[in-house]
Amino acid sequence: MPKSALIVIDMINTYDHPDAELLLPSAESVVPVVAGLLERARKRDVPVIYVNDNFGEWRSHHGELLDSALSGPHARLVEPLRPDDSSLFVVKARHSIFFETPLGYLLNQQGIERLVLCGQVTEQCVLYSSLDAHIRHFQVVVPRDAVAHIHADLADAALRMMERNMGARVCDSDDLWTGTDGPADGPADASAEEGADGRADGP
Repeated sequence: MPKSALIVIDMINTYDHPDAELLLPSAESVVPVVAGLLERARKRDVPVIYVNDNFGEWRSHHGELLDSALSGPHARLVEPLRPDDSSLFVVKARHSIFFETPLGYLLNQQGIERLVLCGQVTEQCVLYSSLDAHIRHFQVVVPRDAVAHIHADLADAALRMMERNMGARVCDSDDLWTGTDGPADGPADASAEEGADGRADGP
């Protein structure tokens, strides 16, 4: 089975940004789900990689981002997701987890082929990251109950796009890690091997 990693996107967050009020209700619902995924991944020695926006704070490192989020008014959404000593942390500046970051190199060095994407925002950073993972030939799994959204209708459309156009496996978090070494494979899906026009993807 391909080696997997759990990728936690933008959950170390002060929620002091545009659309935060629209995001918060969804974020509150996914925090316990993501916390459960973190616990299960760590028990199975699945690598956990936080990829987090620097929110324009170019002189900050991941520890300062965490401290800022934990000292803010929404610390209760961050505390359950605190990175542990085994977690890896990549700082990003734009929507995709791959754009101008060392993540691709890190994943290749660790022999990781499958990414379980959780976090926020479904119709923004998760969607763009799924696309960038797909074009880099990583397998993508998105637990629908572990990604938060701003606009529910756009999030639903984004999940359909990830599944249909990017070959992602969209599932419930309870369907992950039923074995010992990674997310369980779902039923065969032609969209995972074919593009949206029905032709097999190229090399």
